[in-house]
Amino acid sequence: MDLEGVLVEAVVGAVADTAVSEGGGILSLAFSKFALWMVLNGNHQDLMREATKLWELRDDISGEVSSNRMTPQITQWMSQVEGMVTEVTGLDNKYNDRKNHPWKLYRRLRGASLSRDMAGKCEQVHGLWEEGKRIKAMLRLPMPVVGIRPAKIKYNSPLHKYVEDAVSFLEDPDIRRIGIWGIVGTGKTTIMEHLNHHENVKNMFDIVISVAIRKEWSEIGFQQQILDRLGLNLGSADINKNAQIIFEELEKKKCLILLDDVCCTIELEKIIGVHDLQTCKVVLATRDLAICKDMDVDDEIQVKKLSDVEALDMFMEKAGEYIKNFPRAVQVAQLVVKECGGLPLLIEKLAKTFKGMGGNIQRWTDGRRKLQDLMNEEGMGAVHQVLQFCYDSLDGNPKKDCFLYCALHSEKCEILVSCLLECWRMEGFTDNDGHEILGHLINVSLLETSGNKKKVKMNKVLREMALKISHERENSKILAMPCEGLKEPPNPKRWTQANRISLLDNELQNLPENLDCGNLFTLLLQRNKNLIVIPNFFFASMCCLRVLDLHGTGIKSLPSSLCTLIDLRGLYLNSCTHLVGLPTDIVALKKLEVLDIRGTKLSLCQIRTLTWLKFLRISLSNFGMKSQTQNQMGNVSEFVSLEEFSIEIDSFNEWWYEIANIIAKELATLEKLTSLELWFPTVRCLDYFVMNSRPWKDFFDRTSPAWEDFSFRFQFAVGSQYLTCYQILESFDDPSYNSLKFINGKGVNDLIRKVLAKTHAFGLINHVGASSLSEFDMENIKGLFVCLIEGCNEIETIIDGTGKTESVLEILQHLHIKNASKLESIWKGPVRAGSLTCLRTIVLLKCRVLTKIFSDGMIQQLCKLEHLRVEECDEIEEIIMKSENSELESNQLRRLKTLTLLNLPKLTSIWAHDSLEWASLERIEISICPMLKKLPFNINNAPKLRCISCQQEWWEAIEWSNDGIKQRLNPLCAFTSSSG
Repeated sequence: MDLEGVLVEAVVGAVADTAVSEGGGILSLAFSKFALWMVLNGNHQDLMREATKLWELRDDISGEVSSNRMTPQITQWMSQVEGMVTEVTGLDNKYNDRKNHPWKLYRRLRGASLSRDMAGKCEQVHGLWEEGKRIKAMLRLPMPVVGIRPAKIKYNSPLHKYVEDAVSFLEDPDIRRIGIWGIVGTGKTTIMEHLNHHENVKNMFDIVISVAIRKEWSEIGFQQQILDRLGLNLGSADINKNAQIIFEELEKKKCLILLDDVCCTIELEKIIGVHDLQTCKVVLATRDLAICKDMDVDDEIQVKKLSDVEALDMFMEKAGEYIKNFPRAVQVAQLVVKECGGLPLLIEKLAKTFKGMGGNIQRWTDGRRKLQDLMNEEGMGAVHQVLQFCYDSLDGNPKKDCFLYCALHSEKCEILVSCLLECWRMEGFTDNDGHEILGHLINVSLLETSGNKKKVKMNKVLREMALKISHERENSKILAMPCEGLKEPPNPKRWTQANRISLLDNELQNLPENLDCGNLFTLLLQRNKNLIVIPNFFFASMCCLRVLDLHGTGIKSLPSSLCTLIDLRGLYLNSCTHLVGLPTDIVALKKLEVLDIRGTKLSLCQIRTLTWLKFLRISLSNFGMKSQTQNQMGNVSEFVSLEEFSIEIDSFNEWWYEIANIIAKELATLEKLTSLELWFPTVRCLDYFVMNSRPWKDFFDRTSPAWEDFSFRFQFAVGSQYLTCYQILESFDDPSYNSLKFINGKGVNDLIRKVLAKTHAFGLINHVGASSLSEFDMENIKGLFVCLIEGCNEIETIIDGTGKTESVLEILQHLHIKNASKLESIWKGPVRAGSLTCLRTIVLLKCRVLTKIFSDGMIQQLCKLEHLRVEECDEIEEIIMKSENSELESNQLRRLKTLTLLNLPKLTSIWAHDSLEWASLERIEISICPMLKKLPFNINNAPKLRCISCQQEWWEAIEWSNDGIKQRLNPLCAFTSSSG
């Protein structure tokens, strides 16, 4: 035997001897390393195969994307791929060096570690490839409509008829330009918003571009809005060149352009070359009929005031039917409506205001008298007077201050609720009642909310009124110029007069050096990506500044004058990707409470002196690289005043597995912690925290149920994650939900059960070792509002009710089940009364063996079900099985609004009869369901149905018991392509 063979034998013998003495632990380690060495060649082949796929995809995307379409998302992905090239090349070189080394012992000893590294890198490469596939798909798919979906308008109401008239004009191939005109407040903007989201419109056009025209509009600014919507960069200040870019992009698409609040004639031919675009249509809304004529519209729609009857009906609907029980209230309502002049905008706002007065008739009478005194102007002045009344009716200055603060944001912007509430608090408007005030402003229609309650926005007319009030009110003066394409800042004199300044979402490249801003409280400069340098003395005079938002700017450092902001409460630096430095005297910011440095190049060491912070948001990268991180241990525990802490996982770092336990222990020492967002890579790491954190123990020991207890808020992800699976589970409705995402787990862990008992939104991802959710204990899941089951290939049913005597999941609102290959049913066994009674959404995707959706007795409990989606469930033959639901009452699914059935090859029936009342059903989407030949509708049982999205060939093959049914439903069809 040669020397090398002897050495190998000696090493193996030593390992074996040690293993015997150590009880086998080292033997296990040796075998695991041997196993890694044995698959080294295979891991290398896998890595290089995945890498080749990634390089090819990079080249494909690079070829498809012009410089004008290079979005930040694509740029970041390209950068990550280039970084991966270096890392993969390094591993490939190590493999070849090892392979060519003359000593077998060296090759074997080094092979195990290299094999493990290549396996991990292969997973990262595949994750980047998956992300790239999504980017490539987005490049080819038609762009969806954007914006908050507007509030619904009553079927057959005047506004609804105007919308349908406009849609019918759009369907006419000979009509390319439509003008909608009428005085202010008649609902033109509402009509435009509904066109933007109308199902028929979405099916007619590849893209809908909505542009709000400002009084101070410019041709370049107009082009910028179009280019932004197309995902293109502004080519230059040359109008003709930009028009050519827009034309070349739009000529590939069927396009609808919506122009709202047009106040002067716009030469569309010059700006976007619209006359040469045969597949492009335009709808414009204006107060002036002459503008419609000047812009050569093919047809006009005049939006008229409501009649007295229509106006009163609308007021009663918005104020609440209960007022009919108060005859004097009805009399006051009739008088109030007369003051509104038939304008829907005023009627809605006033109705909500009077509704807030409850049944106090004296308040109604006094309010009507005050309103009458205000109504002394016509046109826009009258509108502002009515809105002034709504504002004056807000009880207390805090609500008024909060309302005016929202005017800092453009009417086009959606304002993140969590950030808005934080700013209100730092300004001193609210303490812990921010949510209550926000809810009131929404309830009286002074703010509009998005569907998931995470964002709000302010109506354009309301914002104009708010800005007008702010200029007349002491300490409330606002300089607001967001989203206006500014390249230069306003004159310094305008800064001097303002208490709050908003220049967000512009193209500022510089800021004034010397300012006099001694009364400035809030400064919003976020998302000025071209702003790279802030002058040295820029902050010197801002001694009262409380809120400073610089996130998404291009700054690399902050000037020393930042440290003069002795009253600063909130500093937002997130997404300043080039930011590497802070002033050395940052410790001077003694009142700073909120700091967000996510997505920056700052390190935790640079802020460790700010030990009084209450809210800290960082990224994993802020810990630095592994070598730097070891020097930062202990830094987290120094923030002894922290109430809220979050670590965003912004990149894959294997060393997080090594330090996460230490961070968890440090977090456990924080005595004031009330909110935590964190990824725990192992259950053991989570255990470190929950076993040692006093605030968590106090929270857990509270006896109040999860749905009532918000004393500690958490968003936890537990378990090993893939590259594309970093984000914490987001709640569907309320951002304050406690969420737990358990990934790649095994069996039913006791600690997970305990945390689950305090959880509102639960995601079980790629789990093995459990056949049903019931195994986590019914008592622990009773507080869930949201449940997501995904990639759990051993789950056979969600709830096993066998032998249970109590109701289950009484408050669950959303149930999403995806990629559950062995799922046979949602519910097994008897369904106790009270179970699932709050369930609003059911989504079933790729449940390949599922045959039964609604078990016997289940559908009777779904009195609040609004949305049902079933997709790629190959064995589903009936949505509601006759054998399981033989005695259904006619109003069983009275709340169901949307029904989506996609790619169900064996589906033959939704329900066997037309006996059910689909009282709330508004939309049906059916695609690739070739065996479905009948629909469960008659002429009268779906009165609110407005859209049936399907393929025309499938629709023509439907069998009808009565030709009248098809005639009634045919106009509701929005036909899609045969590909679905």
